Amino acid sequence: MGNGDIRVRGIAARAGGWSARHRWAAVGIWVLFVVLAMGLGSAAGRVDVKESDQLKGETHTAAKIIEDSGIKAPAGESVLIQGKDANVKATDADFRAAVTAVVKAVEGTGKVTDVTSPYDTKTISRDGRSALVQFDMRGDADTAGDRVEPVLNAVKGVQKDHAGLRIEEIGGASMQKTFSDAFGDDFKKAEYSAVPVALGILLIAFGALVAALLPVALALTAIMATMGLMGIVSHLQPMSDTANSVMLLVGLAVGVDYCLFYLRREREEREAGRDAGAALRIAAATSGRAIVVSGVTVCVAMAGMLFTGLAEFEAMGLASLMVVAVAMVGSVTVLPALLSLLGERVEKGRLPFLHPDKRRARGKRVRSAEEGSRFWSAVLRVVLAKPAVSLVVAAGALLAIAAPALGMKTQQLTLDKEFGNSLAIVGTYNRVNDAFPGGSEPAEVVVKAHDINAADVKAALADFRTQAISSGASRGPVDIKVHAAQNVAFVYVPLVGGSDQDKAEKSLQLLRDKVRPATLGKVDGVQAPITGQVAGSHDFSDQLLGSVAPVFAFVVVFAFLLMLLSFRSLTIAITSIVLNLLSVAAAYGILVAVFQHGWGASLVGAEGVGAIITWLPLFLFVILFGLSMDYHVFVVSRIREARLRGRDTKDAIRHGVVTTAGVVTSAAVIMVAVFAIFGTLSMQSMKQMGVGLAAAVLIDATIIRGVLLPAVMALLGERNWYLPKWLNRLPDFTHDESPEAASGPPAVEGEKVGV
Repeated sequence: MGNGDIRVRGIAARAGGWSARHRWAAVGIWVLFVVLAMGLGSAAGRVDVKESDQLKGETHTAAKIIEDSGIKAPAGESVLIQGKDANVKATDADFRAAVTAVVKAVEGTGKVTDVTSPYDTKTISRDGRSALVQFDMRGDADTAGDRVEPVLNAVKGVQKDHAGLRIEEIGGASMQKTFSDAFGDDFKKAEYSAVPVALGILLIAFGALVAALLPVALALTAIMATMGLMGIVSHLQPMSDTANSVMLLVGLAVGVDYCLFYLRREREEREAGRDAGAALRIAAATSGRAIVVSGVTVCVAMAGMLFTGLAEFEAMGLASLMVVAVAMVGSVTVLPALLSLLGERVEKGRLPFLHPDKRRARGKRVRSAEEGSRFWSAVLRVVLAKPAVSLVVAAGALLAIAAPALGMKTQQLTLDKEFGNSLAIVGTYNRVNDAFPGGSEPAEVVVKAHDINAADVKAALADFRTQAISSGASRGPVDIKVHAAQNVAFVYVPLVGGSDQDKAEKSLQLLRDKVRPATLGKVDGVQAPITGQVAGSHDFSDQLLGSVAPVFAFVVVFAFLLMLLSFRSLTIAITSIVLNLLSVAAAYGILVAVFQHGWGASLVGAEGVGAIITWLPLFLFVILFGLSMDYHVFVVSRIREARLRGRDTKDAIRHGVVTTAGVVTSAAVIMVAVFAIFGTLSMQSMKQMGVGLAAAVLIDATIIRGVLLPAVMALLGERNWYLPKWLNRLPDFTHDESPEAASGPPAVEGEKVGV
């Protein structure tokens, strides 16, 4: 193997040893760190990503012009007035009376401004059955949802007086309020329920309350510290609510996992008859090392998001990286100190029928850690007896699952696809788009000129309005709002295609490539970037697509190098990458099958979505590639440890897989349960994320680690440990792997010990 001797002491062992000897100091330092991080973060405040920094390209330019001009774009609202009967027209007396009543009612609230009648703005549908009363909410657009309720109530009052008409409101403020009411509590419940679910699974895994509470407590303190750090770091890299939610998910998952790895190994060694000190030293030198290797690998994977150039992704990547690093440091420092302080009291709060001692008391034989899991022992007998067949069957199954991913279609989900028919406002959205294609989400041309009232600029604006309709990009009406003091004008263009994203994008390209150059583009000194929901989605997709290759290369190359340095095996590094890519591909296949093709979609409430949200594939790749390394490093470390102790390769594989099966299963069940909670949310984007993450972790912990990994390693035999001579100069990070040494007399620091 080229590594007959290894050092007993290393980073994880040193940290664990110091913490065990200086227990109160280690705990005190951790508590002080968490308190300081939270205090400083609270004092610094969190800077969130600005709209102008969300994207590059035209969307960024438009947001920058608005920001620099000081114009606070209000939240626009519309009231749809539509005849329920096909014979009812906007010219009817009752229809006109309803329009007048709506205008009077919304103005009477004192919450709105710039109310316009459809008879003045020509916002009447082609069939004459529908009309839009438009207005803006007073005050900040970001908080308009908090002030819109009186307006909604006023509109409902008019509806009661006109039963033959459909009168309903939609816009930025009303959608903001609807989503907040419907899904604000939904998200909170998901986040809050994740902790009890994790605790419940840990209680089953350990059978003792104190042992189960430790991982949850450490994960929560790591999350609290990271929230404080996010406030400090946000002054350099702005953060966001999405980054905060992702940080909570990742922090709980890895924080609990790392502690679980450490605790299980410490308990295993105590059950084998070693004293508490020796058990801690072994856990530090083995599981502690696996945690460090895994943590660094996950951090590298998360850092891949920093290469997207998308502010939201950069915030998510940095927040996730920080929480993983904090959880990793806490697991190898304060956890050994707490275990040393608690001693046998870590078994306090034993639960009947769950704790091993209770099962012994009932006279049942408990399998030793050496024997491992009965189920995985049976699986391993088959896999190791027929590794080639097992490899073909398992790999074939995963490739079949991954096959639908070849036809993956990604797009930003429109309101009706994101929420289905679960909200009344979705019906309003669809009716507005049917009557006024693109009217609910128009393209917005932000025109900046030296003099917005100059004759040539006015003429160009008029030409743009005319050609936007004559080109077929819009059916109108095209609305222009001029801010003379800032020399800025906003042109609102309803796009042909409406909620059909593909058709709407074609209309957008017509505006950008033909209409704008022929009109506004001919006036010197005029900027006219086109933004809006469709433009933002298009620009986001283009930028994300351009970042796939560098992110992919960064994550794969650095993960490969970390595995190579950690195990000093070219073979292990290559197989690790291939197996992780296979699990990610399988997760993609499941996503496409369920959410795009609708296979089994009714089981998760995802009928009629037809696409994967744009940001999810890259996000899943980075998250899954990092999290997959948790199990991989833990299992392979145990296999290598057994091989170094003299077992042949097949026996080492069997030992490594079956003795880690319990902890890997427990960790996977926690992750799957936490991610599955998000799969129950009403938003399709969150549902897709939850299902994708849960499916990938489940595949990774079962087929990959239980079948493919042992099959591949059994076929490779001694070639698993192959390292070309020219790579021998690489740094040697393969220390901390000798439990016998850890349990024997203390070694001199840096001393070489034969395995």
